[in-house]
Amino acid sequence: MGEITFNRQPDFENNLLKVLKGERPERATLFELFLSKKWYERLSQIPYPGDTFLDQLRLTVSAMAHAGYDYATCNASPMVFVNPLAQKKTASLNASSIIYDWESFEKFDWPDMDHQDYSVLEKIKPYLPEGMKLMVKGPGGGLLEIVIKLVGYDNLCFMLYEDPELAKAIFDNVGSRLVSYYDNAASADTVGFISSNDDWGFNTQTFLSPDMMREYLFPWHKRIVETAHKYGKPILLHSCGNYAEIIDDVIEDMHFDARHSYEDNIVPVEEAYESLHGRIAVLGGIDIDYLTTKTPEEVERRCRLMLERTWERGGYALGSGNSIPTSVPVENYMAMLRVAHEFKG
Repeated sequence: MGEITFNRQPDFENNLLKVLKGERPERATLFELFLSKKWYERLSQIPYPGDTFLDQLRLTVSAMAHAGYDYATCNASPMVFVNPLAQKKTASLNASSIIYDWESFEKFDWPDMDHQDYSVLEKIKPYLPEGMKLMVKGPGGGLLEIVIKLVGYDNLCFMLYEDPELAKAIFDNVGSRLVSYYDNAASADTVGFISSNDDWGFNTQTFLSPDMMREYLFPWHKRIVETAHKYGKPILLHSCGNYAEIIDDVIEDMHFDARHSYEDNIVPVEEAYESLHGRIAVLGGIDIDYLTTKTPEEVERRCRLMLERTWERGGYALGSGNSIPTSVPVENYMAMLRVAHEFKG
């Protein structure tokens, strides 16, 4: 395949930043949480490197700049909450159980936050095109995702009733480290905004009861938001699942600037925008199944109609409902990008 490029100069300040503030950008703006390795290689025409953290970020920057994004997705450091049992492409939410009692909690090798390497945020400067910024996402997931990887979903549900103090200690140990991680990330001048990416639910309800989420989960997300805002950086919530019972918490209590991840079988993005506009910016939303199974003409039409719906009111960036996996046909992803590049308002 030949080079895929749209030759558009990144301009974070006048486009995506305005979207995150709920304003109208100067041109149609694109957003994705991330792309698959296949897409980074295709867009940049560079084989995916396995050498260094910086090499991988250079590839991401090149790919997203070629596609016309105003930012590049990255992790701030190589830190992960390691769980070998959960490092598969697909795995049950019950596949792991590293922490199951106080003894295993004490023995777990928690990341040492005094010895994390955030230097990639400075080292990328020579390779970052003018006008482009970084979006830092969570290290291997968000708070609830990481806790589930460490404990297992069913085990966590039992633990919250049988040993709530242990459950709280696990949430607090992960949450405090995420705050430290995002504090270091948001302070870097290469970083334009933050993603707190943490899946919270099924198609019909949240993973935990809303009250439990308010007790164990939301206070840490609120601190993460406060940390980003302390440095003047917007922050988005990427979270899959039904959000009907907790959207007021997201907006009125935690004060996220934008929300991402929409599915047609929960709330189509067109409906989400109408209900959320003016309260929180809406990002992406073209359903992954739609992007995968429809024709390029159908994808192009829906994307154009979404931009027409939102253009004058602002607070919207075009993109998928989640991310761009390998399964999305090339011509369909290109159709979505092309609409953004050609749209005149």
